[in-house]
Amino acid sequence: MATKLVIVGGVAAGAAAATRARRLDEFADIIIFERSGYVSFASCGLPYHVGRIIPRRASLLITSPERFREWFNIDVRVRHEVLSIDRVARRVRVRDLESGREFDEPYDKLILTPGASAVVPPIDGSASRNVFVLRTIEDMDALNAYLDERPVRRVAVVGAGFIGLEATECLCQRGLEVDLIELLPQVLPPLDADLAPLVESHLRAHGVRLHLGAGLESFALENGHVAAVGTRAGRSIPTDAVLVSVGVRPNNRLARDAGLELTERGAIRVNDRLETSDPSILAAGDVIEAVHAVTGVPVSVPLAGPAARQGRLAGQRAVGFEGPPAARVAGTAIVEVFDLVVAVTGLGLQAARRAGPPCAQIIARRLHHVDYYPGAQPMTIKLVYAPDTGRLLGGQIVGGAGVDRRIDVLATALHFGGTVDDVADLDLAYAPQFGAAKDPVVVAAQIAQNERSGLIQHVDPAELEGLCRDGAQLVDARPAAAAASSGAIPGAVQIPMATLRQRLETLDRSRPVVLYCDVGYTSYLAARVLRQRGFPRVYNLAGGFRWYVARGLPVVSTG
Repeated sequence: MATKLVIVGGVAAGAAAATRARRLDEFADIIIFERSGYVSFASCGLPYHVGRIIPRRASLLITSPERFREWFNIDVRVRHEVLSIDRVARRVRVRDLESGREFDEPYDKLILTPGASAVVPPIDGSASRNVFVLRTIEDMDALNAYLDERPVRRVAVVGAGFIGLEATECLCQRGLEVDLIELLPQVLPPLDADLAPLVESHLRAHGVRLHLGAGLESFALENGHVAAVGTRAGRSIPTDAVLVSVGVRPNNRLARDAGLELTERGAIRVNDRLETSDPSILAAGDVIEAVHAVTGVPVSVPLAGPAARQGRLAGQRAVGFEGPPAARVAGTAIVEVFDLVVAVTGLGLQAARRAGPPCAQIIARRLHHVDYYPGAQPMTIKLVYAPDTGRLLGGQIVGGAGVDRRIDVLATALHFGGTVDDVADLDLAYAPQFGAAKDPVVVAAQIAQNERSGLIQHVDPAELEGLCRDGAQLVDARPAAAAASSGAIPGAVQIPMATLRQRLETLDRSRPVVLYCDVGYTSYLAARVLRQRGFPRVYNLAGGFRWYVARGLPVVSTG
C-alpha cells in the first residue's frame, strides 16, 4: 500500500521533505499543511524587499501550491493549522483557517517542520500596530504597508544579530533613520569582541545610531502606537516604528502536547535519523537542534541551509530510504552590511574557550586578491585552532569581496575535521583577479603553523600596553615613510627591517621585544632575525599596525 505522509509546515524543511519523498516514491500520498498563506518562500530575502533592493514581491515566492500539485502531485493546503496529534490512532486534527472547518487526517509517517517564531519581549505595547517582526511574508507585508502608508522617519531595530543588521541596512536604503539597540556590548553576538568594532564603525559611518549594552526595557505609547523605546541603560529613544529581532523560539506546541520528548531549550529531540521519541514521527528544521561539528553538543541553528538538508533527509527516510545520518552543523553564516561582509563558521575564540579544550587564535590581514590587479579589498581573517593537534575549531572573516569564498573553504575544512596544516596545503584556484598564489586562508593557516611550531609568538593589540609597561621594547619595522604617513604606536622605536641587522646593539637582549609592521609579515621576518641572533623573548603584533588601528587604539604622529 502507498505510504501516507503528512508534513506540518512548509518553507525550507517542509518543502524539501515533500519533494524528496516524491522523487523517491512516486506513489506515496503526500500532504503539506501550512498555517500561513505561503508554502515556499525565500525568508532570507524578506529584508531586501523591505529595502526595495529586491523590487518584485513575487520574486520571493519560490513555489506555489499549484506547482506542487502539477509538478510533484503533492497536496498543499495553506491556511490550514494542525491542532493536535493522536499518536495512537496516527492522525492529526486540522483546522481550515478560512472556513473554520475541522477534520482528522490519518498518516503512516508524520514530519514536523513547523519552524520557529520570532521572540517578542512580553512588555506593555509589544502588540502595538507599529511593532513588527520579520519571519514570514505576512510580516513583511505588514511592515511594508505601514512604511508606505505612514509618515515614518525613524525606526528602532531591537537586536543586532544577522537579521537585525540586514534589516538595518535595508531600512537605511529606504531613506529612514535607524536606531540599532542591542543588549550585549557589541553587534553580531557570534562574532568575537575584537572583530565587532570593524562592523560597528562601518554602521556608524553610514548614519546608524548604535545603542550597545542597552537592551529593550519598555515602550512609551501615544494613541496606541509606540512613540519611544526605553532601554535598560535608561535612555528613551524616539521612534515611529519598531522592528524586533532578538531571536526565535521553536514552535513546539504540537510536539509537547503529543508527549514527544523535548530538549532543555524546548526543541523537539531527534536522533541522527531525525526520528522523534515516536519512530513514526520525524522532525526537521528550526524546531530541532543539530549536533555541532566542533563540540559535538546539540545546538540551535535556525538557518535555511541546515533546514533544507534536514528536510530532504527526513522526507527520504519517511518513504523507506535510509541514507546517511543527519550531518553536523558548524553554524556557517554570512551577512553584508553596507558593502562590508562578515562571515563565521565553527567557534570563535570566546565560544571555544567556553567549550573547554585549549585553543589559540591568529589574525591575518590580507587583500582578497593580488595588489597589482585593480580593486583589491582588505579582509581580516581569524582562525581558531587547537594548539596541541592543530585542529581547526572555527573561522571569522570581515572584509569585502571574496569573504564568501574563504568562509566556505574554512567551513569545508571544519566539516571534515581538518587541521591548520590541511588548510595550509589546500590547492585553491588562483588568478590575479580572484586571489593570490598564497591565498589569504592559506596564509592564515601558515601563520598558525608558525605559531604552533614555535617560530613566532603573537601579542594581541589589547595586551601591548601592559607588556610595554612591564619593560618590553616596541619596534616599528616599517620603512620610515610608512610611519610618517600613517602614524605610529606610542613608545615605538623605528628600526626598519632593512637596517635591523646593523642596529641589533640598540636593543636590550634581556628585555622582551615586540615588533610590528602594517599587517605582520615584515615584522615576522624581523622577529625571526632577532630570535636566531640570540634574543630570547620576541613577539609579533597580531594583525600588525592596521589591525591595531582598527581596534581603535591610540596612534601618535611622526610626520
